[in-house]
Amino acid sequence: MRKLTRDFYDRDTIAVARELLGKCLVHRSNGVERVGRIVEVEAYLGPHDLAAHSARGLTKRTKVMFGPPGHAYVYMIYGIYYCMNVVTEREGHASAVLLRAVEPVKNIDGRTQGPGLLCKAMQVDRRLNAHDLTSDDFFIAESPEAGPPAIVKRPRVGVDYAGAWAKRHLRFYIRGNPFVSRQ
Repeated sequence: MRKLTRDFYDRDTIAVARELLGKCLVHRSNGVERVGRIVEVEAYLGPHDLAAHSARGLTKRTKVMFGPPGHAYVYMIYGIYYCMNVVTEREGHASAVLLRAVEPVKNIDGRTQGPGLLCKAMQVDRRLNAHDLTSDDFFIAESPEAGPPAIVKRPRVGVDYAGAWAKRHLRFYIRGNPFVSRQ
């Protein structure tokens, strides 16, 4: 599989989000290669986006979002689940794409519909926070499947606190894919 380059991530966040659909998330650890095809994502557009973690400014938790593109931003929610974002755009911009669901391709046990379940099944946790996604052990690669997927746009999930930002159609998923968390 051909890994995505740093240039892929160093672009408009919405474009990156849409183009991540159909790509493969690959995690190699303890002699096992886990592969999931990305089928659902959400775009977070920087500090002005009231649903983004970066809206609260630069903190110890959000430092990765403000860093260079092509790194994983992994954090815990509800004290039990990890979520993974892909940092996009130029350093200091603090934009990212949340991976919401993958379709199991290889060596994945458990459900993958939802960002917490995705991370659990792919064995993504805090140790992968700030990990360079151009590395050999944790990366996103082109999918062997041909052709761009049919994409659906919807509002993001669970960000009602963000006012008008909650209604923006910044969640993207592959039409008809059974592994999408919410159709």
